[in-house]
Amino acid sequence: MPASNLAPDWLTFPADPNALREPLWPEGVARNGDGEVAVHGIAVSELAAEYGTPLYVVDEDDLRSRARAFRDAFDEAFADLAGGVDVYYAGKAFLTVDVARWVTEEGLRLDTCSGGELAVARRAGVPAANLSLHGNNKSVAEIEAALTMGLGRIVVDSLDELERVGRTAERLGTTGSIMLRLTPGVHASTHEFIATAHEDQKFGLSMVDDDGASPAQRAVAFALEHPRLELLGVHAHIGSQIFEASGFAVAARKLLAFTAAVKAEHGVELAEMDLGGGYGIAYTEADTPRPAGELAAAMAAVVRETVAELGIACPRISIEPGRAISGPAGFTLYETGVQKTVAVEAGESTLPRRYISVDGGMSDNARPVLYEADYTAVVANRVTESDAIVSRVVGKHCESGDIVVRDVYLPEDVAAGDLLAVPATGAYCWALSSNYNYLARPAVVAVRGGASRLMVRRETEDDLLARDMGA
Repeated sequence: MPASNLAPDWLTFPADPNALREPLWPEGVARNGDGEVAVHGIAVSELAAEYGTPLYVVDEDDLRSRARAFRDAFDEAFADLAGGVDVYYAGKAFLTVDVARWVTEEGLRLDTCSGGELAVARRAGVPAANLSLHGNNKSVAEIEAALTMGLGRIVVDSLDELERVGRTAERLGTTGSIMLRLTPGVHASTHEFIATAHEDQKFGLSMVDDDGASPAQRAVAFALEHPRLELLGVHAHIGSQIFEASGFAVAARKLLAFTAAVKAEHGVELAEMDLGGGYGIAYTEADTPRPAGELAAAMAAVVRETVAELGIACPRISIEPGRAISGPAGFTLYETGVQKTVAVEAGESTLPRRYISVDGGMSDNARPVLYEADYTAVVANRVTESDAIVSRVVGKHCESGDIVVRDVYLPEDVAAGDLLAVPATGAYCWALSSNYNYLARPAVVAVRGGASRLMVRRETEDDLLARDMGA
């Protein structure tokens, strides 16, 4: 059967619809002798039978390996720079007690964005010195928790928040170690809603002069004068799902120039600089992520060159990968249900598009409806010689935008009860999951060494009703 004119330009007609394309899948995933997708030898039908569907499946070894790869690559690239480097795992991408322990055991630190994420880190036993706290509107309770725990750093997002942290530290009689999040004006090549370093958005302190001093400059002066604040350095995050290193290079140069200006004005050399995360992964065949080693080498070269030009000491560098570590390590398993084929007008022609419904949807993966994110899928419980036809995988929610995979070639013989696997869902899927339409959130299962275990249990209807105080 030929390719469909309804398919986007990037979607190629598959020579084999059963193939598992690299680099979309975790290292431990392959088809077994029976043709089933298996994780370290465990067939998806076994996982579905034991844990139900929808189901988030995580290859623990793969996640750990990606964490190590970032740690090793950045250690090597920055080895000749006096400041050194730290890798913080961005917990917002996917955080459970197990994940917090895994990344800590692999030598990473942990970035959190709320009191709830701090609570997970605390239960996991992550040392407070290895934790950071982000957020543009931290509550007093969250700031108190961070200060009481002795967090390694609080990343301050505004002048208002800086004053709030200072007041809270004074009241508690403690000292807060802080980084200042700046907006370097870098327009990252990504979706508008996940670009975070331009001026017109909620994050960070502007570096643009306002009445002779920018908000960033005023924040530095305030922090250096405050008796209960220790200013460690500056931070920037330019966005998410970024493939080019050029944006990080521009941000690094701007932050280092700002650091040099602080030294000239205040006689203080800031000890740290964080360049954020946002490294892209492959969701479909159209995506070509860069290896951690390439990113590390490019960023180290810019830092090395810029500190030499400015004549300043190299600060300790830190980065915050999240999606790039957990995203490719997971996939979601669904059971198919009803199907229908509709006629779509395409120019002067009318073409068929098949809709395949699954037992989850936007409640377990909100990214397609939020960012128009693209995914792919395969039939996971068997192989087939059937022709591939263009299909749209949709969820069971009462929303027309409830799309799991917008465009994919799937075998013509897909039937109710088949299992579909959607790769690259290890980041921002479980983390963004909801109970829309009162669907219970799926379980999360880790697979390692030929065994599976429950990381997060599936919700029940009793869980959903437990907080409803109606009689």
